[in-house]
Amino acid sequence: MPIPGNPLAYTLVYALEGPRGPVLIDAGWEHEDAWSALKDGLGGFGMDIADVAGVVVTHYHPDHAGLAGRIRATSGAWIAMHRDDAEIVRLFRAAVAQDAGRTWELGSMRRAGAAEGDLAGHARREHVDPPAEPDRELADGDLVDLPGRRLRAIWTPGHSPGHICLHLEDGDRIFTGDHVLPRITPHIGLYPYDRTDTDPLGDFLRSLGRVGAMAVGEVLPAHQHRFTGLGERVREIARHHEERLAEVRALLSAAPVSLWDLTAALTWRHPWADMPLQARQMAAGEAAAHLRVLETRGVARREGDRDPLRFVLR
Repeated sequence: MPIPGNPLAYTLVYALEGPRGPVLIDAGWEHEDAWSALKDGLGGFGMDIADVAGVVVTHYHPDHAGLAGRIRATSGAWIAMHRDDAEIVRLFRAAVAQDAGRTWELGSMRRAGAAEGDLAGHARREHVDPPAEPDRELADGDLVDLPGRRLRAIWTPGHSPGHICLHLEDGDRIFTGDHVLPRITPHIGLYPYDRTDTDPLGDFLRSLGRVGAMAVGEVLPAHQHRFTGLGERVREIARHHEERLAEVRALLSAAPVSLWDLTAALTWRHPWADMPLQARQMAAGEAAAHLRVLETRGVARREGDRDPLRFVLR
């Protein structure tokens, strides 16, 4: 299902047959092109959107949850996601109602140490409606309501606090959402950058190891293509993050460095000077997540309590 204007290009949405109608894994971006693709895709199997019994959302991001509400309105389907992402959806909907997002975003950039030019040039992001609030909440190990099949939720936080993979135990397959992709790695960021109560990259690495130990045949991710060799791919992703952690550590010393300046000094796919502001913000979120892991390992330390955030080698 297409994601117009996004380099990811599309989301893979899976339909599992059930006696009450198909259950979808993810729902795609809220866009007419995606809606048409869903209708045509189900039609190719003799199904209709009105037949859908339920939608399991691997995580709350709009390319996965966007159409869930419209599907529910059309078919009466239930929507399920992990309880931690369900809480984020509720907070997101409340924040949008209060139009509080822009104030938080600029405040976070100041704490990171963004240059005044970046702040002055900031523009409001493209509007995205919040996801539909789910009817059902899943916990780690829960079976999805799919009679005759055994589709089990595996809590894999990191890319989002409530990200889940789904193990089809009677089919030797695992649906990995964005947790494990065949050629790219998911974005793991810490937002706001000065949160002290969360460790998204640490969570991701731990849940990555848990999934990598599973003996499954085919891996069905939400982007790119199906593949085999889950354990090998998991090890590749873990090595990538260890290399990035080493790069961040090498930039630290006894002299405090701001999060923004440290992010600018890291190696990115595109030069820092050519990156648009939103890409720089996401990069700062990734750098902050890596710094948090280094803090928990006793390698890095935040210097002082004043803005902007500054870090030193412990």
